[in-house]
Amino acid sequence: MVNRLFGEHAANLQESMDLSSRRFGVLSNNLANVNVPGYKRKDMSFAIQLDEAGKRVDRRHAAGAQEDPGRIRVDGSSVDLEKEVMALSETELRFQMLSEMSGRYFSGLKTVIREGR
Repeated sequence: MVNRLFGEHAANLQESMDLSSRRFGVLSNNLANVNVPGYKRKDMSFAIQLDEAGKRVDRRHAAGAQEDPGRIRVDGSSVDLEKEVMALSETELRFQMLSEMSGRYFSGLKTVIREGR
């Protein structure tokens, strides 16, 4: 539906924001389980790439949450607190950037609809 109304660019932005949000949830779950013995860290590949024409998101690179082997601690957990906080910060910045891009895109559409006024 969004695709028909606003074009593929808006759909790509929406999907990218959805993936950022899902990754944030996965990383938050890792942080919540930092002290659980034997817990295996999970992460999502966030290598969203546009095809050469720049028209659609390549979904092959947007896999779901998967175990990330990483380093195993003495208690059997693979969660590294510093790594999780850095990944959360990166994901938050990415989401903010996508949100800003979406705002600018719709602001441009609004300007076009108002005929430049």
